[in-house]
Amino acid sequence: MKENFKRREFLTKSFHLTTGVATTFWLASCGGAKTEEKEASKDEAPKDPCNDFSKVSENDLNARKKLGYVNQSPIPESKCGNCQLWLPPKKGVECGNCQLFKGPVMTTGYCTYWAPQVAG
Repeated sequence: MKENFKRREFLTKSFHLTTGVATTFWLASCGGAKTEEKEASKDEAPKDPCNDFSKVSENDLNARKKLGYVNQSPIPESKCGNCQLWLPPKKGVECGNCQLFKGPVMTTGYCTYWAPQVAG
């Protein structure tokens, strides 16, 4: 009977030890990835907001194309900067936005839905 007790005690302790080690590795691996991501983001140079399309979906990019958006207007008098749908840039940024589609829009840009600003 004594041999049986030692075997159970051994198996129980082995189980607890294995579970503890596995949990420790699991927790360490979860935290390690976040640390690596933080370090990688620190190393990257700040992105140019006027060329950053990382938060723009493919559908939104297709909408821009369908509306014929270009960064440089072919019509000198018709630019995004003097369009009724233009959303001015934030302070310190060269590009703004448009009410029709997502993503950065250059002041010198143009699309087929250009409309002159109405004095109000």
